[in-house]
Order: sequence, then C-alpha cells, then structure tokens
Amino acid sequence: MVEVTVTPQSSLSDRPVQIRVRGLSPSQLVTLRAWLKDEQGECFQSRAFFRADGAGEVDPGLHAALGGSYSGVWPMGLFWFLQPDTLFRRLVKRDVAGSPFRVRLEVFDGLCLGTDPRQQPLGSCEAERWYVGPGVQRVPIREGRVRGALFLPP
Repeated sequence: MVEVTVTPQSSLSDRPVQIRVRGLSPSQLVTLRAWLKDEQGECFQSRAFFRADGAGEVDPGLHAALGGSYSGVWPMGLFWFLQPDTLFRRLVKRDVAGSPFRVRLEVFDGLCLGTDPRQQPLGSCEAERWYVGPGVQRVPIREGRVRGALFLPP
C-alpha cells in the first residue's frame, strides 16, 4: 500500500514541511502532484516526476525531481511552484486568519501530465497551510488615508 505523508500536517505557510512517499517498488517512476483551490474556487497545481529509491521511497528533500514543474532537489518545490489552471491568476489569501489553504498531495504511477479524473492516485494526503498562528490578534488600522492590519502575537 502506497502512503503519502506530510509532516507536520498543519503548519504556518512560511514553515518547511517534509513530504514522504512510502510503499513504492524500488526504482518505480512516479508523479507527485500538489493542488489546491483558492477562495474563488480557482485551481492551482504543481507536479514533479521522481524515481523511487531502493527502499521504494520518495522524499523531495533528498531525491531530485526529474522534471515537471521543477527539477532538482527542492524540499518545498511542490508548494513553491503552484501554478494556476487559468492564465493570469495569482494565488492570494484574503481570509488570512479564518482558514488555511488545504493542499492536496497525490502520487500517481508513471508520468502523469494531465488531470484525467478517471486516473486514481496510488496514495494521497492533505496539508493545511495557515497564514496566522493560533492566538494572533488582527487589529484593523485606519489613520487618515492609511489602511492596514496589525497582527499581534498572543
């Protein structure tokens, strides 16, 4: 059974996480895909192709991506290289304190270039990426023509 894990599962968006895939065949070629829907329902995704090591594992922090959205060793590459399905869209978080981005991580057998809904992933998991930590207070600022927000730690 193929298992995809992200550690920690819930974290602040500027904190690194570790992605691991276990249970593959040694030297198996796989596609690791990350995707999310923003607050407007727009889909952003990235993918990278990997060859499993001798133990049947893939770790983007140790193993080089062979291609896809990036190549080489980028531990956070699947998060950094998220691209919109619709051109000229930007990934922006409006409700920074109320909810996280939920990033879905999936692993597919072989090279998977499209998003065929009939193709089932070998394994998947979900990561929460928060923009504001627990207990942080958001104070709106309105002074003359200045508008903004002050975030106060607990």
